[in-house]
Amino acid sequence: MTAVDGGTRAGTLGGTLLSTLVNLTGQDLLETALLAAVGAVVSFVVSLTLSRLVRGKWRKKSPGGDGV
Repeated sequence: MTAVDGGTRAGTLGGTLLSTLVNLTGQDLLETALLAAVGAVVSFVVSLTLSRLVRGKWRKKSPGGDGV
C-alpha cells in the first residue's frame, strides 16, 4: 500500500467538493428538501400506525373483561 501525503489528499478532496458544488442548482436543492420532507412524513406515519397496531394487538385484558 502506498502512502498519500496530505497535500495530495487535500487537493483531491477540495477538487471533488468544488466540482460537486459547481454542479448543484437551486432546483436540485429544492427537490432534495422536498423528498426528504416526504420521506420523514411517511416514516412518521408508518411508525405511528405500526405502534398503534402492535399496542392494540398485545394489550392485556383486565380481569373484569372490559378490555382496558
